[in-house]
Amino acid sequence: MEPAIERTPRQPRKSVLRIKCPHCGNDSDFLEVADGVILTTRYHQNKDGSFTQEGDESQILGEIKFFCGECNADLSHFHNRFLEMLF
Repeated sequence: MEPAIERTPRQPRKSVLRIKCPHCGNDSDFLEVADGVILTTRYHQNKDGSFTQEGDESQILGEIKFFCGECNADLSHFHNRFLEMLF
């Protein structure tokens, strides 16, 4: 006789908390829109007269909103979750 194999109960997998648009079901494409933005781009002019971008900085002065990229529904209540998952 073979010894009995002791099995441990499987733990259910934790579901990934994806943001999903409650209006159209989209869970992949989103837009972040900021009002009142100052964008400063730094350039270096080369000897041949052309320019090379060296960097940019942005300063947001207004409100930031989060939208569904499919149906454009306002999903701003998900914005903090979006920021937590931004890598």
